Amino acid sequence: MRKKIVFSFLLLTLLLSGTVFAAMPTIRADKQYFDISTGLQVLNGNVYIEHKNRTVTAGEARTNYREVWASGGVTFTQNDIYCTGSTVYVSFPNNTAQIEGGISFSRSGLAITADQVEFNWKSKIAVFSGNVQVSQNGNNWSATTAQYNVETNSFL
Repeated sequence: MRKKIVFSFLLLTLLLSGTVFAAMPTIRADKQYFDISTGLQVLNGNVYIEHKNRTVTAGEARTNYREVWASGGVTFTQNDIYCTGSTVYVSFPNNTAQIEGGISFSRSGLAITADQVEFNWKSKIAVFSGNVQVSQNGNNWSATTAQYNVETNSFL
């Protein structure tokens, strides 16, 4: 009986640890180190962070595996969405990304430029603000802010 309990415990431990590790992002960079004073993984040069179907690239970044702060030629991709900017903050638990500095957002039939964008994966809403310029299927317009639903491919 004791062997069954030990075996069951080991099996459960292996199954649960696999689930935890499956949720961890993939992280690569030219140089990496752990800053013990901040509790952050510091990445420099050709930074690549992937979590589920979301990818962030940058010149440098810091992460605690739940959040990412990145700068220097930032790109953010998810499916057919491609977005660039100067800096990005991503919170995986909150399903949000905030990109600032010369935003360029594109997908098939749509191009948006702005000063910043905040995106929520749960609501599927991207809020662009500051000098927003939109080109969608040949129609061009500008605004101070614009809310865009990436799932329905429509503005609110």
